[in-house]
Amino acid sequence: MPPYIHFNHEEFGSIVKKDYTFTFAGTVSEVHIQDEIPTLDTIFTDMGQKGPRPASLLICDENTLPIARKITGEDPGVPICTLQSGEEKKTWGSVEKILGAAKAVGLGRDGIFIAAGGGVISDLTAFAASIYMRGSRLCIVSTTLLGMVDAAVGGKTGFDLFGVKNFAGTFFPAAQIYLPVESLKTLPKNEWKSGMAELIKTAVLDRDEEFFRLLKSFKGDFPRGDKLIDCIARSVALKGRIVEADPKETGTERALLNLGHTFGHALESVAGLGRLSHGEAVAWGMARSCELGLALGITPKDRADAIISLLRSFAYETAAPHPLMETDAETFLKALGGDKKKKGGKLTFIVPAAQGGQLVSDTAEKPITEFLLKNLVNGGSSKIKNLTTNHTKNTN
Repeated sequence: MPPYIHFNHEEFGSIVKKDYTFTFAGTVSEVHIQDEIPTLDTIFTDMGQKGPRPASLLICDENTLPIARKITGEDPGVPICTLQSGEEKKTWGSVEKILGAAKAVGLGRDGIFIAAGGGVISDLTAFAASIYMRGSRLCIVSTTLLGMVDAAVGGKTGFDLFGVKNFAGTFFPAAQIYLPVESLKTLPKNEWKSGMAELIKTAVLDRDEEFFRLLKSFKGDFPRGDKLIDCIARSVALKGRIVEADPKETGTERALLNLGHTFGHALESVAGLGRLSHGEAVAWGMARSCELGLALGITPKDRADAIISLLRSFAYETAAPHPLMETDAETFLKALGGDKKKKGGKLTFIVPAAQGGQLVSDTAEKPITEFLLKNLVNGGSSKIKNLTTNHTKNTN
């Protein structure tokens, strides 16, 4: 069992409820940052349910089952579907279990899928809801820092397939999203670390340097109290604005949220899905993105140094090759080549700029491959020459 970080009530404090409303491709998604775990009454009311409640299903994993039971209370009318926990269970088999449970309890298209868990549970539940009878209703109660600042908001769903993270998925925003700070009080330390990486990513993308300075001020300690709420709120607000502008990643805005993810997902694949947390992989990927940005002349050296220093302050691995990269260079590059964010057969990367981030898509495959071989797997230092890039600035 991983170590837990226990906070007392005073360290979390009592907050004023923060609510956000976004519209993602015509779907209204309401986000609630609040103290307590929501009750069924709250969920059905916020979902606009009047009169008799439709058949609904609450999905959790073994770790969040106590939270699921707190949501349902004494109400036997909403059954609980409990999945095995962990990234290695983010499979079609888990989706099939959710769909089978929904069919068994008689969910119709007016029924509600309620996810109670972190990123794995919200992604799986949202995917199941998106294909059940061609689309049902969805509510997410996010219980981890990673889920709150990234996975729950924006409508991306999916599961791992063919050894590739989130290879299959849809865009299906939840109507109601709850971020109850109470659920973080006994969050395992490794889950805090996973979520912290996504906070750092968001701060790098935010053109307002105040967020980055705030994270630096923690000096490697996890945020608490009002500062924790501030971090969650900033992440929700920035991601919501970006996704509203580009809900299905058809343009360049939403792609910026993939900072560190192309490298990070490839690392997760070659290391073995579930061997390191998503956040740890993204943190390592951000360090690689800094190196790529330096080589392209996009990322100023002092900016790259500041980002990597912040990552190291939270004890992330930033050196290449990664200790879990038990493979040769060609295998890693093949994993990069399987990234679902490729367009026109070309890989795309997000690198830090002087402010925010920039999207880079290569049009000269050999030079960038040589750079990756030297810097990302085998170590060393090189510059990229003869590389024509298409890059888009972050305007947030």
